[in-house]
Amino acid sequence: MTKLLIIGGGAGGPTAAARARRLDENAEIIIFERGEHVSYAHCGLPYFIGGVITDRNLMTVSTPDKFRQRYNIEVRTRSVVKAIDSKKKEIEITDLVTDKSYYEQYDKLLLSPGADPVRPPLPGIDGENIYVLRNLTDADVILSNISGRKPERAVVVGGGFIGLEIAENLKKREIDTIIVEKLDKVLPPLDPEMAEVIQRSLKSNGIKLILSTGVVGFANDKGSTIVKLEDGQELSCDIVMLSIGVKPNVQLARIAGIEIGEKGGIKVDQYMQTSEADVYAVGDAVETTSKITGEQLLVPLAGIANRQARLAVDNMYGRQTAYRGTLGTAIINCFDITAAVTGANEYTLKRLLIPYEKCYLHPNDHANYYPNSIQMIVKLLFSPDGGRIFGAQIVGKNGVDKRIDIFATAIEADMSVEDLTHLELSYSPQYGTAKDAINMSGYVASNMLRGDAPTIYWDELENSEYENDLLLDVRTKEEAFIDMVNNAQLIPVDELRNNLDKLPENVPINIFCASGIRSYIASRILNQKGYKTRNISGGIRMRRYFKTIKR
Repeated sequence: MTKLLIIGGGAGGPTAAARARRLDENAEIIIFERGEHVSYAHCGLPYFIGGVITDRNLMTVSTPDKFRQRYNIEVRTRSVVKAIDSKKKEIEITDLVTDKSYYEQYDKLLLSPGADPVRPPLPGIDGENIYVLRNLTDADVILSNISGRKPERAVVVGGGFIGLEIAENLKKREIDTIIVEKLDKVLPPLDPEMAEVIQRSLKSNGIKLILSTGVVGFANDKGSTIVKLEDGQELSCDIVMLSIGVKPNVQLARIAGIEIGEKGGIKVDQYMQTSEADVYAVGDAVETTSKITGEQLLVPLAGIANRQARLAVDNMYGRQTAYRGTLGTAIINCFDITAAVTGANEYTLKRLLIPYEKCYLHPNDHANYYPNSIQMIVKLLFSPDGGRIFGAQIVGKNGVDKRIDIFATAIEADMSVEDLTHLELSYSPQYGTAKDAINMSGYVASNMLRGDAPTIYWDELENSEYENDLLLDVRTKEEAFIDMVNNAQLIPVDELRNNLDKLPENVPINIFCASGIRSYIASRILNQKGYKTRNISGGIRMRRYFKTIKR
């Protein structure tokens, strides 16, 4: 190969270029980027706006000059590729500075056009002070607005990862902020009860949430922007940030006759090759396959784009390396809470009719006798047949990143929940516990699969089939007094063996404590005494996060 052309200067393009140079010192490599910057820290943009990152130079990972000096790679910014002729192996480029068009031939072509923010055709959406955050230029404009106009009120449209990061950073600028989300919860990859933890944190930090209603238009009123909602509300603000999501940039591929997949992204095979010979595609614009469910996905994450870029170039050079599928591992810190997810969520498993089991637990991030130990909430989803791990979600303060990455690694390695119990993980009181959260997740899930811990969930107790069951509280009397559960019979676990005569023998017993540990112990005691019990997963701490539970 003598000439490689790369379209797109975000995450995937520069990675592919650098990999190609390491494999081939003699290749001619050119990157075309429509914007002003190449290889910038896109994921850091909300924090640049919030003032967490103060040095703008740090936002530029690399520059055209650095690419030329270190890699002998040419980067052409402000250059738009207008057409691809795969038969002639030629592309047409327009230089936005001179407005002149020209052509370049290629031996191999890599598409990494990324995704564009969704900007629906709503009335007034092109008005002043309504922004999307796609690149460093957008960030400069937004910061200029904040510095010049000093807005006091903001509306963020969209409650996904970027929307929450933007809202938090606007709040750090002391701007009163409202998030409007059409869904009934924030962070779509998280299941509702896990997202509820984040929602409470947002509210406690002064962010107002308006859920289950969308935006229908915008208007201007004496310099203020009016955001009109489906439910009739009208929100007056000084700045609007659109964070509705992104759509893959596939116009060029479509015009070139490159096949588009069922989800609207560029279709590629396991080697990242498109339907056209010698044309590869990576990053936010391509569809990938879920490693868990096998369905097609659009997952705009920088880590995925970088891995795909390396694989694509390896395959260009005959080093056959297949992309193994996408887990969608993601993490966000929002004020004092971190939320992370990997694999499939419960909603997806239900939608695809995939049988599954789940468990909740509240392990400490490190030893509870060492200062500042805080509990996390872990949700683990797994197969009832063999314990294959389908997905995990964690919400907490510290140590969330470490555990979600272990879960992601375990899924990639096709480990079962039983395998989690055998992992030898680092332990010191300030970093973890002797029975780490990962090990504990495996213990709980394995107990369920072996039949040692029949399990039920708070939202299930609303079903009429359980209305005649006994609800047993095995917390202490002091705990029960502080957080009383109506219709629950209280017998502390340490007094249970001496009070068996108070329990009906032929009625199913659903047991709870604070987190699920003592109720599991009680369940083991009663099961071996002939009682039919179920442990309420996650204890009473999960009860407050299930929206369907009536308090």
